[in-house]
Amino acid sequence: MPFVLLVVALLGGGLISLLLLNSALNEGSFQLTRLKKETTTLTDEEQALQRDVDAHSAPDALQRRAHELGLVPGGSPVFIGPDGRIAGSAAPAEAPPSPTPTPPPAPPAAPGASPAAPTAPAPAPAPAPASQSPQAAPPSQPLQQQPTPNTGR
Repeated sequence: MPFVLLVVALLGGGLISLLLLNSALNEGSFQLTRLKKETTTLTDEEQALQRDVDAHSAPDALQRRAHELGLVPGGSPVFIGPDGRIAGSAAPAEAPPSPTPTPPPAPPAAPGASPAAPTAPAPAPAPAPASQSPQAAPPSQPLQQQPTPNTGR
């Protein structure tokens, strides 16, 4: 009888220790899965932030932001040598002339569109400068929009 109790106690203790070991391994597995998900989320966030940094540091974005702040491109540089000699001449930077916007071409009429649909009026020709005499001004011609060639880019 004591031998049977000893064997049952050893088997019971072995089963309980196996159960505890299995529980600890499962807990570690759950923690590992959670940490992998967190790593994936943080990696995605890092990549999104890197894309934002790349987009803001692109030359066209920097130029647009500098223009919004009122900065203009500098002129030729002036250098001061180690002996104090100045190479170049300093001049204040001037803003380049702003490009004149051109109106976008009118979209073609959609098939089945109603003929009574309102259309935008044609742009009026620009008035002649006051310094020119009316006789010297060339006759105004209606503006004709030409299609722009598609370069396939």
